[in-house]
Amino acid sequence: MTYIRGLGYLRVQTRDIDRWRQLTVEALGFAEGSGPDPEGLYLRMDERRARLAVLPGDTDRVQAVGWEVRDQFALAAVGRAVEASGTAVKQLSQQEADDRGVEAALTFEDPAGVPVEVFFGPVLDHSPVLTGLGQTFVTGGQGMGHVVLPTTRMDETVSFYTEVLGFLPRGGIRLSGQEPDAPPRRVRFMGVNQRHHSLALCPAPHGEDPGLVHLMVEVDSLDAVGRALDNVARLDFSLSSTLGRHTNDKMVSFYVRAPGGWDIEYGTEGMLVDEAHYTAEEITADSYWGHDWSGSQPLAAFAPPEADR
Repeated sequence: MTYIRGLGYLRVQTRDIDRWRQLTVEALGFAEGSGPDPEGLYLRMDERRARLAVLPGDTDRVQAVGWEVRDQFALAAVGRAVEASGTAVKQLSQQEADDRGVEAALTFEDPAGVPVEVFFGPVLDHSPVLTGLGQTFVTGGQGMGHVVLPTTRMDETVSFYTEVLGFLPRGGIRLSGQEPDAPPRRVRFMGVNQRHHSLALCPAPHGEDPGLVHLMVEVDSLDAVGRALDNVARLDFSLSSTLGRHTNDKMVSFYVRAPGGWDIEYGTEGMLVDEAHYTAEEITADSYWGHDWSGSQPLAAFAPPEADR
């Protein structure tokens, strides 16, 4: 059983707020909201005050991956489970909770060192969500989207999310380029609602920043995806992957490189999982068609740490 209902928010730090605003607002059509940091960029997808918060700093890194639970009783249950696993848990202060637009939240690190926050009671903004492409983001019961996180401790991290936090396995893909006698390495996909995966974990060579591989957001039409793709080219952002359709979640999407060395996946037509009948599968190809990565630069999570360059 999991108390986690979905990906609630993502907070990242950047050295280039202006370029982030161009990417998210001008190219991808996020609605710009407001928040406590006057220099920050608070991005709306629905009635939540900010699903994505981009905050200024001297490095590019993930500050928090926020997972939502139903209420204060579910939050307390998650806290007990995490503490029982031997992981330290801290309650966010009222000011910190207010900054995130939630009633209360706990924070801890996963085995890879990624900062995790679990919260309930999001503060709603009932003003119109004026998206730049006329699109509706697919959120609601499916949460904000999904994140792919790198880890240097794959087995421990998978066990933490599945056995402690209750994420459900939703298949994997075996990575190529391994020695024949070596234990197989896989990307593992995990879900907590009808979205095929809200989380994926990927083996990584180091634990340096940014601590993120990509964020996926879904919109309601292929036309919105196409318009965003045009905007990305017009504003001279680097396309990490061309348009394609994934084999596991059936999403039609492209990937664009965000400032800081990780990607935003922007897609539509994601499948809904019926958990009563679902069984975990291992895909053997990432996509049915498209998703050509040949022109992309290495993601920061897989490039050598800056000290080694």
